[in-house]
Amino acid sequence: MEQSIASLEHTIGNRVRELRTGQALTLDDLATRSGVSRAMISRIERGEASPTAQLLARLCSALGTTLSALFASGTEDASPLSRRAEQRLWRDPESGYLRRSVSPEGVGSPVDIVEVEFPPGARVVFERQAMDRGITQHLWLFSGRLELTMEGGRHVLEAGDCLFMGLEQAHIFHNPYDEAAHYAVILCRSKV
Repeated sequence: MEQSIASLEHTIGNRVRELRTGQALTLDDLATRSGVSRAMISRIERGEASPTAQLLARLCSALGTTLSALFASGTEDASPLSRRAEQRLWRDPESGYLRRSVSPEGVGSPVDIVEVEFPPGARVVFERQAMDRGITQHLWLFSGRLELTMEGGRHVLEAGDCLFMGLEQAHIFHNPYDEAAHYAVILCRSKV
């Protein structure tokens, strides 16, 4: 059964706390590193806030992890098979985009596959994150159209197109079209 989006917020909160305390960081330390207020981090850790994709990206960068790793269950029951009904879903409360963690958890792969449904009119801005250096991603568009603006310029992707980029670059995802964009993001944590 697909994990409910609401229960994933508690999982996210627990994972943020685990990663923060595992690195011996105080709330103030993480707030300074991420630029996210101490109060907001505390609310996220208690499962009382619905953080946006941009805010979670800032926390992940400060904690030295990815969104996929943050959403992982952390269980040690690794399986090479990830059944669709068991894949974690998360909806960005600001843009409404739906993110599905497709890759099997806990198998030790440096690659994560994520499926995204990006609604018409949605826009998400990811700031430049120096701590994400070395993490790359391919965005492979299955249907719809999507505008992606990076430091190197603006790209309009059509169905079937694939775009490569470093995660440390600032980038803006925007769907100004009437149709949802459906795509996969393939993240790689190894150095290029």
